[in-house]
Amino acid sequence: MYNNIYMPLPEVENYKESLIFQDSGLIHSKDFYSYHRRKTREVKVGDVGVGGSNPIRLQSMTTTRTLDTEATVAQSIRLVKAGCEIVRITAPTVDDAKNLKNIKKQLLEKGIKVPLVADIHFLPAAAMEAAEHVEKVRINPGNYVDSKIFKVKEYTDEEYLKELSRIEERFTPLVLKLKKLGRSLRIGTNHGSLSDRIMNRYGDTPEGMVQSALEFVQICEKNGFYEIILSMKSSNPKVMIAAYRLLSARMHELGMSYPFHLGVTEAGDGEDGRIKSAIGIGSLLEDGIGDTIRVSLTEEPELEIPVCMQIASFYQKRPDQNSVLKLSHPVLYVDNLYHYTKRKTKVIKIGPFRLGGENLVRVISDFSPYLDLEQRSGHSISESLIHLLEEQLANTKTVSPEIIQWTIRSQQDLEILESCRKHLAEETNRLAFLGRFENSLDCLERGLDLVECASFKYGLGDDSQTRKSKFINFAQKLKKKNIPILLEAVLCNDPQKLPLTGHLTPAHNMLNGIQWCEELGLENLILCFSLSDRSQFIQNVRYLAAKLKEKNKDYPLHLQVQPIKDEAFDDYRIHSSIALGSLLCDGIGDSVQAGTGLSPKQDLELLYNILQASGVRITKTEYVSCPSCGRTLFDLQTTTERIRSKTGHLKGVKIAIMGCIVNGPGEMADADFGYVGGAPGKINLYVGKECVEKGIDFEIADQKLIELIKQHGKWQYPV
Repeated sequence: MYNNIYMPLPEVENYKESLIFQDSGLIHSKDFYSYHRRKTREVKVGDVGVGGSNPIRLQSMTTTRTLDTEATVAQSIRLVKAGCEIVRITAPTVDDAKNLKNIKKQLLEKGIKVPLVADIHFLPAAAMEAAEHVEKVRINPGNYVDSKIFKVKEYTDEEYLKELSRIEERFTPLVLKLKKLGRSLRIGTNHGSLSDRIMNRYGDTPEGMVQSALEFVQICEKNGFYEIILSMKSSNPKVMIAAYRLLSARMHELGMSYPFHLGVTEAGDGEDGRIKSAIGIGSLLEDGIGDTIRVSLTEEPELEIPVCMQIASFYQKRPDQNSVLKLSHPVLYVDNLYHYTKRKTKVIKIGPFRLGGENLVRVISDFSPYLDLEQRSGHSISESLIHLLEEQLANTKTVSPEIIQWTIRSQQDLEILESCRKHLAEETNRLAFLGRFENSLDCLERGLDLVECASFKYGLGDDSQTRKSKFINFAQKLKKKNIPILLEAVLCNDPQKLPLTGHLTPAHNMLNGIQWCEELGLENLILCFSLSDRSQFIQNVRYLAAKLKEKNKDYPLHLQVQPIKDEAFDDYRIHSSIALGSLLCDGIGDSVQAGTGLSPKQDLELLYNILQASGVRITKTEYVSCPSCGRTLFDLQTTTERIRSKTGHLKGVKIAIMGCIVNGPGEMADADFGYVGGAPGKINLYVGKECVEKGIDFEIADQKLIELIKQHGKWQYPV
């Protein structure tokens, strides 16, 4: 009756053989080192095509009460004007589903033909009614038929198949109705709301998410229905990325080609929500995975669309590539693409910091642009810089500098550096300096006594032999003083101007640079990628990681995305989050650096927020906050801001703020504490997935949350 979709997925340790390679071909991505969009069938949502050769579609969801027709219509119109191509509306009850007819009618009367999607949880009857009025229905396989009691039970294969038969019986009527009416379906799996059956066999894992979706796909296909779009959402970008990749690989094995809807659920608001969404969605788009996207912000829904546009813009017209980055035989650039493991590297000491290995991902800051501005304004550079550094070092919450990059072009630069080091002598346990020597080596001898790490930028006027000579001189002096080298990859289209090789890609250039260093007896290396070309950045870093793995070399990697000329900060924030975050979520990267040139403080804030959103370094309170919808039982925006004002100093504590119970307990799998709407005017409090207090009056719920945090020993008073 059931085919191998229902058979258990391969054991984790076998993924490398069973999912990634097949006849030496890559599965979830055609090529890790060049861009290729995943080929899918086209699914029509009304008149809007998703997948196939269509552009990446942008969508959002209304936050109004569905029974409030006027408000929902008005918000839908605002979304369409902002650029939204598909509008989703919650239908928690049959009455809500019936009112979709009135909403659709009013939109059409106003000349708005945007396709509507009904968002269904729990009630098949609501889905059956909604199918009459909208172009697409979204169901969550974790709660469409199943209850969520989180029972501890071991299912036998016979019991498991019996459960699937029950689901088929309840789900098939909707499938047949959608097929008859020409509607489409999104099977929207959520990491936090997997069924008891899936949880007890697979846990809340990417494997469980994939299995949950494929069981419902099987029922659709059995009934000849193929107008399906799938999603694998999570508030954790690492989990989300792994689940979509695994689904793509599994579908390839099964001969399926359904389009994917991408989104990081409960991303939050402000810069945090934008960065987390960019990392999760952008990482997959970089793999060629994704056909429609939604950014879930705890803000007005029309504000989500510009962020969608920023994320998608880089991929909308991006052609498939033929990469010059070729491997002699298939090799993964990390140990496992479906379960996070940090790339294994040697540890290199830079002043008080240890970089690489299992140590924290370190932050490097470039104060050179600030110094240049100060010099042009006539200020005393050393005094201004000392003041700025002291101010930043005093901010121990999130944005304290660690390794300062100091560009050295002249003796004056050395004098300012020496003055700063004297004034900051008491901070030597919290600060290190990276000397970037530009072209001339005249300052090298004195400069190496003032820095804990060094790099050398070659002059554009030098020929290859001059560059090689300078590099040897530079390297030998560093070896003598036992100072680590930051070896920088270069993107250059003129082979005569490359420092060490005639290859054109940064990765090939870096490999040759490593060879030169090793021939000179230098192995205290940190490999630096500092590029503005985002299409080159991720692919070159992946390729280098694969080649280093192949050669058993464990040098740490430093990652920096340079801004494009005249690029707005909002755009740089999105694109640097994609570039850095995608690699960090794969376990690649031992230090990071931003390069906006606007202000060191802004660069540091951006870097720490990227590290936090990637889940590799936690430096502040983290909030899992849903974007609101018609099910929400309180004002999420004001509540989130109020709770943040009271708990934002709790470094490393994760708090979930959920408007209703639908995704609440499950999405709090990663959270320490949960604040969830239980009924109008009532709040339920959670520790992890466990509800510990129910029906708390809204007016006292904040204080009760603080008391709960105190009870579990995670409260601290603001400094």
